[in-house]
Amino acid sequence: MAVWILKTEPADCSLDDIRDVPGGIMRWDGIRNYQARNNLRAMRIGDACLVYHAGSRSAGIAGIATVAREAYPDPAQFDPESPGFDNAATPAKPRWLAVDLRYHGRFLRPLSVAALREQPALEALALLRQGRLSVSPVSAEQWPVLAALLGESTP
Repeated sequence: MAVWILKTEPADCSLDDIRDVPGGIMRWDGIRNYQARNNLRAMRIGDACLVYHAGSRSAGIAGIATVAREAYPDPAQFDPESPGFDNAATPAKPRWLAVDLRYHGRFLRPLSVAALREQPALEALALLRQGRLSVSPVSAEQWPVLAALLGESTP
């Protein structure tokens, strides 16, 4: 199992949105960065996704979801009415991907960037180095440190 951090603005897509979607599975789409797209391509069913709420007063890792469906072409890239439309993308040569997520749980309190920065073992964490990257991996060395911090934020 791999671990990923998915960064989102709660007003656009929150952990609660993932939890509340009918059918229990939500498409994670709209990614328009090649590095993040490549990270989506590497995701496998069952991988853990730490959902980071950005741009809010309580910014931080809010909870966890799991990959329910591996990467597939993001339908929005083909829809001229969508903000995610890409006129260079075609069904034969899609440029952008989506994955499906299943809600797993919420932490009692979000784990903030400030708390992450206090951990020397996390200095190479992509979330801290590339703040605008919406999909980033957590290394095997970083995961135990994150898990311990997240364990403190659960009920």
